[in-house]
Amino acid sequence: MRRIGIIVAMTSEYGLVKSLLEQTKEESVCGLLFTEGHIGNVEVILVKSGIGKVCAAVGTMEMIQHYAPDIIVNTGVAGGIDPLTQVMDIVVGENMVYHDVWCGEGNEYGQVQGLPARFVSDKELCKLALSVAHEGNVYGGLICSGDKFITDKEELTEIKKRFPEGMAVDMESCAIAQVCYMCGVPFLSYRIISDTPGVKDHYKQYLNFWEEAPKRSFEMIKVLIKVLSEE
Repeated sequence: MRRIGIIVAMTSEYGLVKSLLEQTKEESVCGLLFTEGHIGNVEVILVKSGIGKVCAAVGTMEMIQHYAPDIIVNTGVAGGIDPLTQVMDIVVGENMVYHDVWCGEGNEYGQVQGLPARFVSDKELCKLALSVAHEGNVYGGLICSGDKFITDKEELTEIKKRFPEGMAVDMESCAIAQVCYMCGVPFLSYRIISDTPGVKDHYKQYLNFWEEAPKRSFEMIKVLIKVLSEE
């Protein structure tokens, strides 16, 4: 039986994904709550890592060490930083970069010295995610991660200056991708756009997303796993 690890950052995201699982049981590991369950005939391990790069990395490492998933999928919300993206769109992270890392001369901005400048999602998982997403707008592209909730237009401009092809900004994807790269675990991150930094009343836009977001937005994971179970 295939085992898939799913990592989310926040309680709101966790609840939406957990509602898709059947036959659940819970276990606490390193202060993190892991939920084991099934979607169809696929075994799923779900964890709420907490917000930010360190929490995401810890959750990913504990997931790999204690449950040995065949693949890891990260889902949740992100800010849309490309003119194409609107609230409720989905960005499939074909590659990930840190927007707040600088290790000095000889390294690219965003690169942790000794590691790739960008971490690449599993190509087959990306292809699958883009093929099963049939509702709304879905884009494949670059997700930029850093330890800050981006609200300021000047901050957004700086990120876009360094990474003009960036489509979404979040606080976890690249850290999860780094751990998966180092451990050799196939990885995919896809994010639902909850807000578009730099617009007027940006934070209100983010809050409204959680009031209006239908559960079907997170059901892409259910469809994705169903297809994986048939392979």
